Amino acid sequence: MAQVFAWARMFAGYARSESIAAAARETFDPAKPCALCCAVSRAREAASPHGPAVPAASSEKLVLICERPSVFVAASAQGRWPEMTPARIPVCIGDVPVPPPRADLA
Repeated sequence: MAQVFAWARMFAGYARSESIAAAARETFDPAKPCALCCAVSRAREAASPHGPAVPAASSEKLVLICERPSVFVAASAQGRWPEMTPARIPVCIGDVPVPPPRADLA
């Protein structure tokens, strides 16, 4: 990851003043490593003798199992919408008194 970061940083720096092709050429030129590239190279060389141990090949097989979950289908128990009764709203028939009565306010 450090090497990729170093390349991205170098490329961005070169791309400010050069074309994209020239910036890529300068970035990956082995004769012009940046300080971070040199540090990554030193770290890689130091870690190579102590690298991760690779398990020896054996006759034992590793079996990978991929269980696919069953398909979920949400279905209603009823085949149709339930019957709804219409709502009954009281209807006022007659004129609204103007001005409104004030007797109820006291």
